[in-house]
Amino acid sequence: MGLFQGHKDIDAPKNIITWDVDPYSEEVLLNPEKFFTNLREKGPFVFLNKYKMLACGRYKETKEVFSDHKRFVSSRGVGIQDFKLEAPWRPPSLVLEVDPPIHTKNRRILTRALAPNKIARLKDFFRASADKLINELLPIKEIDAISDLAEIYPTRVFPEAVGLKKIDKETLLGYGAMVFNALGPDNEFRKAAMAKGLSVIEKINKQCLEENIEAGGLAEEIYESTANISEEDQLAGMLVRSLLSAGIDTTVSAIGNLIWCFSKNPEQFQIIKDNKSLIGNAFEESLRLTSPVKAFCRTCAAETEVSGVIIEEGTKILCVLGSANTDPEVWDNPYNYDVTRRTIGHLALGIGVHNCVGQTLARAEVTALAGALADKVRSIKPMGSANWKPNNAMRSLESLPITLEA
Repeated sequence: MGLFQGHKDIDAPKNIITWDVDPYSEEVLLNPEKFFTNLREKGPFVFLNKYKMLACGRYKETKEVFSDHKRFVSSRGVGIQDFKLEAPWRPPSLVLEVDPPIHTKNRRILTRALAPNKIARLKDFFRASADKLINELLPIKEIDAISDLAEIYPTRVFPEAVGLKKIDKETLLGYGAMVFNALGPDNEFRKAAMAKGLSVIEKINKQCLEENIEAGGLAEEIYESTANISEEDQLAGMLVRSLLSAGIDTTVSAIGNLIWCFSKNPEQFQIIKDNKSLIGNAFEESLRLTSPVKAFCRTCAAETEVSGVIIEEGTKILCVLGSANTDPEVWDNPYNYDVTRRTIGHLALGIGVHNCVGQTLARAEVTALAGALADKVRSIKPMGSANWKPNNAMRSLESLPITLEA
């Protein structure tokens, strides 16, 4: 059996379209909407000639593949590399890149640490931090919503909530860029992220050790939950690392994308100012529309069939969540941002056993910030063009110049 880009070299299944597009090209990463439309129009699956793998972008098939952890596994990697056939660049995530029953045990530990009652205790802290940041920015007025706000807020509140003694913003953001770019091929974006080198990984791993954890944080809960699990003395540290992998870059992207939605749709921002009960829905709608995690892979564990397509064992499948979340067969006017839309069912936070374990924490952070914006800011106006950032797995902004009016 041959390898191609770190996974099984397969031929195109019968009766599906082959396509020469590169979903990891800068053009597609920066402006994916045309790619999404073409992907859906070509059928339930397409065969990507450049990567010898399948891709799906319609809601129906994407949901089926993404949620069926028995037929389409995560333990062989959620990027294009197959961990069964080639060693990963770092030890796999003990939540994102494992399957039941190991996943069940590890996720239970994180779920206990991130229980709603524990997150509820952080809500006042999140809101006070959001109020403080908005108060600092309002006199400045003209800001970059990414570097001045979206990157600042989570890198202030997340380390304290988790209980990290000393960690800087650049290390957190650098590690996140490595994790998500590593899910793609060895292109320029992956190489640039990985060039940050072992120093970033060493800092992250050191920070996750018990001696570098503050009392009272979420990480302490994880260490306490694993204290009697003698067979894995590094389990707690690796679970804390999993929180860092998924808890910073995704939240930074989600905040930037939400503010982008507000700036482009002032009437929708006014709706939540008038009706604060819609703040949570406004966040969910921005997740659906922009899908901060644009795509993840699954690996077919045994020959199976989906929508009439026979998929052989070892096939990598690119599940394009951004396309599924804008499928017009499911969402009316899918590229409209509507804070009153019924958003239940979007795939931006995953589905099934691998749904985002930190989503309660992320929602608490982002809705606190959105609430501060709604209360303190009269309008959010674009001051220039939004610049998107190429990333092999994420849809996020590099810069977003805006004006905040009090």
